[in-house]
Amino acid sequence: MKICIVGLGLLGGSFALGLRQQRTDLHFIGVDKNFAHAQRALELGLVDATADLYDGVTEADLTVLAVPVDAILGLLPQVMDWLPPHAVLTDLGSTKQAICQLADQHPKRPQYVALHPISGTENSGPEAAFAELMPGKIMIFCDVEKSQPAAVQLLEGLCTQLGMRLRYLSSPDHDRHLAYVSHLSHVLSYALSLTVLDKEDDEKNILDMAGSGFASTVRLAKSAPEMWVPIFDQNRDNLSVALGSYIQKLQQYKDVIDQRDTKTSHELIARANDIRRVLAGIEKRATKH
Repeated sequence: MKICIVGLGLLGGSFALGLRQQRTDLHFIGVDKNFAHAQRALELGLVDATADLYDGVTEADLTVLAVPVDAILGLLPQVMDWLPPHAVLTDLGSTKQAICQLADQHPKRPQYVALHPISGTENSGPEAAFAELMPGKIMIFCDVEKSQPAAVQLLEGLCTQLGMRLRYLSSPDHDRHLAYVSHLSHVLSYALSLTVLDKEDDEKNILDMAGSGFASTVRLAKSAPEMWVPIFDQNRDNLSVALGSYIQKLQQYKDVIDQRDTKTSHELIARANDIRRVLAGIEKRATKH
């Protein structure tokens, strides 16, 4: 089977490398608008060959769009036009509703399956890819009732071979949930980084005091704006609601601190500690699969 990977960075490269460890019958064609990235992906063994977009799509049995979500919206209609009758198209974008709505307008919609791997790092480019990124992680399938059963089964099989856990959501539900558990986290990390960087202008030694807690909290702030600005824009309604809820909690904490209300402060922290139970349950379910 020939698989065309459009976007040879962290997700596209890791998807290919992970499958390479499981199957020897796959031939990967790489497409990237950055010529240096395409050549580097070839050197690193992420793909077997490179091509332009038209040749990659028309030669492949499966095309994977692993580019920022605004680029997915730009590419999707053309790629669907070029898609051979037997072929399947998917994307790995972190938003799904706008992409699925666009795909719904195309006559080849049944050949498309919307995916989102819940995996990633703050790094980008071909060198960031590694085979262990997706095994053990969740792959979300969206709006599968609109896709050909054979197309869904193909991708279910590949994701299962990757060792991923499969989940199914509607595209609106996906975007609403991800606003809270992914997109909000990135906004907060960027905001905290900006807050500290502004303070650094006045107090040059402040970052000398930063420990592991600060480093882990702002790790996501190293993520590229080219990836995250389009995500924030496409999911702006859900993200705005999530931010509004978070701002209310921040104001509550500020009031408690300003009023030296240590009793309420203790109660809030104890309530927040319950996240341990939630995370433990998630980890327990993960080990069962």
